Amino acid sequence: MSDSAYSASVADFLSRDPQELLQILSLYQARRFRTNEQAQLRAWERSIAMLRDALEPLPIAQHGHLILEYPIRRLGKRLDAVLLLPSAIFVLEFKVGADSFTAADRRQVEDYGLDLRDFHAASRAHPIVPILISEHAGPGGQASDLLLPSGVAQVRDASAKTLGSVLLDLVSRMPPPASPLDPLAWEQADYCPVPGIIDAACRLYTHHDVADIRAARADAINLAATSDAILHAVRTAQSEGRKICLFVTGIPGAGKTLCGLNVVFGAEKAAGATFLTGNPTLVHVLREALARSTADGGRGSLRSARQSTKSRIAALPLFRDEYVANPQKQAAEHVAVIDEAQRVWDLDHAVRKSADRPVRLTDSEPGHLLDIMARHEDWAVLVALIGNGQEIHDGEGGLAEWGAALARRPDWHVLASPQALQATDRRQALPALPGMRIEPALHLNVSVRNLGSSAAADWVNAVIESDLPAARAIAAEHFPLPFRLTRDLDHMRLHLRHTARGLRRAGLVGSSGAKRLRADGLGVELPHMDAGAVAHWFLDRWPEDVRASDALEQVATEFSCQGLELDVVGLCWGGDLLRASGGDGWRVREFSGTKWQLRRTPEAVSNRLNTYRVLLTRARYETVIWVPRGDDADRTRLTAELDAVADFLMACGVAELEAPPVQVPSPPDVQLQGQLL
Repeated sequence: MSDSAYSASVADFLSRDPQELLQILSLYQARRFRTNEQAQLRAWERSIAMLRDALEPLPIAQHGHLILEYPIRRLGKRLDAVLLLPSAIFVLEFKVGADSFTAADRRQVEDYGLDLRDFHAASRAHPIVPILISEHAGPGGQASDLLLPSGVAQVRDASAKTLGSVLLDLVSRMPPPASPLDPLAWEQADYCPVPGIIDAACRLYTHHDVADIRAARADAINLAATSDAILHAVRTAQSEGRKICLFVTGIPGAGKTLCGLNVVFGAEKAAGATFLTGNPTLVHVLREALARSTADGGRGSLRSARQSTKSRIAALPLFRDEYVANPQKQAAEHVAVIDEAQRVWDLDHAVRKSADRPVRLTDSEPGHLLDIMARHEDWAVLVALIGNGQEIHDGEGGLAEWGAALARRPDWHVLASPQALQATDRRQALPALPGMRIEPALHLNVSVRNLGSSAAADWVNAVIESDLPAARAIAAEHFPLPFRLTRDLDHMRLHLRHTARGLRRAGLVGSSGAKRLRADGLGVELPHMDAGAVAHWFLDRWPEDVRASDALEQVATEFSCQGLELDVVGLCWGGDLLRASGGDGWRVREFSGTKWQLRRTPEAVSNRLNTYRVLLTRARYETVIWVPRGDDADRTRLTAELDAVADFLMACGVAELEAPPVQVPSPPDVQLQGQLL
């Protein structure tokens, strides 16, 4: 049952006194948010009046059902109104006092419709029509798409004067439903939102509540079990005065970062915890997203919000160096969550890399981190989040380095998932340690990132491992896979722009080693060390901001997108990873000067394969793979070599991208500060 403010038949709505409806909404607001702002009350009053004027003359209204303030838990927001008719679902967003239709408002209401389609079980079989009502606006640019039996139509524009006629026109063109919508069943149907990592982080940061997120996927019950296991270890360490190190493993997109953020922002927030990552992009994007969410919610200025997030999400190198340089200083937090902990520096790399830096390291990163947290005399917890197959840098020591550091520090109690000990790569296998306890709940084996298929990660692994039979079997069993292939870059851009509707976002990704993509016009990489650039790319919107990912101009490399995600991804395949002679395995290359150089060392090969594993697992809905056609006049882009990559991917079960849509919607007019751009 939905936690909406008001739910009743349209007839009931029309029979009630408007002041009675306003009181119902006011009590709902006060009960949940402890506030009743006058602006909100006036907005409800005008919205009720517009609804009454629009619905009263419609005969079909007698068969409808109206819901006010329906919660959209994925975004932490509420729909103004949902009108349920036997033939369709109308999502109504009111902009009281507005006199125009903006791109941002259209995206908002369209995203509400997409949310119902994707996550509300009773909405998938019926047409969903988003309607934006700007009270004083003139005629809007009405969409001309046909209303399909199911799916989300393009946004309709309406004003206070035209809402009734817009509804009448839409209802008159609706085909008779095969199965009329049942309002009671609709309200009681499961609504299981699956938030992206940025949405989830904002929800945790502001509400400290993971109940909705835990319910996101019925097949991902171990996400809740893993969170509980981590929190239980924290409480045990606190009550028994222990030092505990946990190793949480999981496949790409299974929710490791989410579990870590739950420790930092969730129920144990008062215990003091920090989220540490060596990924600068993740630091920049999460900090800025949390700050914007806090400021937008009226909980402080953007400047102060940015400052308050710094201690909660920190760059691991800065945290490490601060306490190595000050050996008597004690960390403020008792709990440290290490993201992508398999990427820590081994001893040799740490000493060599810091030799000419102000802070010189004398141990491996695991050794230093364990010693820093051990300065607490009472208790401490270190949560190591492990994403095997995600190593993309030289000098990354892996779980073997953690094992060596812990073997020299017997005071630490170790809890680990079984998978932490099972990796075939010796770098990534945690050795058996005295007193170690194995906890199966610390492994996440179901991806909650890719909503298109639960088998996406398994298929990617088979492709990276060149296991053609396994990839084909997975593709056949889970048809269609959320992967498409094209040889036309413009075609891919059109598809991404057409697919990423509402607040869904698209973006281009590519390997940092794919240097010859510049020949196809993709020479501009997203600078992953530039905090402002990555925040604009991941958080802002095109066409308002051409720096946004949706502009499809800058390419994010593995260093920019690891740990983050997009709804729809365009993967630009480079000449740095080709099929080996005879088609048996992959051939790794590095571009130097004017030609490609073959890389054969196990670490270089593994890192490049992991790069493409990362890039292939960034999408929540779909990945479109563009393999350039090449040019035999350019020896660095030979056609046959690139054809072999495309042929292998197709043989693995990737479907060819269908023809471009007949009509790709152009971006709506963008209005900023009252000026039409």
